[in-house]
Parts: sequence; C-alpha cells; structure tokens
Amino acid sequence: MAQWTFLTNHAHVLLCVSDNPNARLRDVAVQVGITERAAQRIVTELEEAGYLEREREGRRNIYRLNTAMPLRHPLDRDHRIGELLAAFANPGDPETPPLP
Repeated sequence: MAQWTFLTNHAHVLLCVSDNPNARLRDVAVQVGITERAAQRIVTELEEAGYLEREREGRRNIYRLNTAMPLRHPLDRDHRIGELLAAFANPGDPETPPLP
C-alpha cells in the first residue's frame, strides 16, 4: 500500500531546520526519511527561493528562516511559512527569528 503525507519533503525540511537551526543535513535527512543528497537539494532550492539563509559557522551551517515568505501554491499564497511553522512548533521551543 502506497504511503503519502499531507506535507511535502520541503515542508518537513523547513520544520526540522526551524526546530534545530544548526542541524546537520545528515540528521535532517534521517528525520525526513530522504537521502542526504535530497536534503541538500531541498535546502539549496529553499535558499535560492529566499525561504532560508545559510551561514557558515566553523564547520557547521546555521540556518535562518524567512518566516514572512508566502507558501508557494496559489491556493495557499495568503499564508506565510511562519504560520505553518507555528502550527507545528513544539511548545516551549524558542521561535526562529525572521530574517531582517
């Protein structure tokens, strides 16, 4: 039986990075259930589209999300990724600050 979910891998990667801004892509890939290469591709696509920024700190990346960006599907354009992240946020976790 085929499995499907309501959220895309892109949304799952955003949620992982929101939960842990200095997560290794290897760990994100395991959490999402995709390959590390797929996680790298998704992060690159999200970065190129302006949904996140990557900043190098030593040997690690720190990710900052632009929570004001709209969702991409025409039916969802009136909503921001910050709303999606807030809906799935773990209680008690600090919010990822938006990009300036």
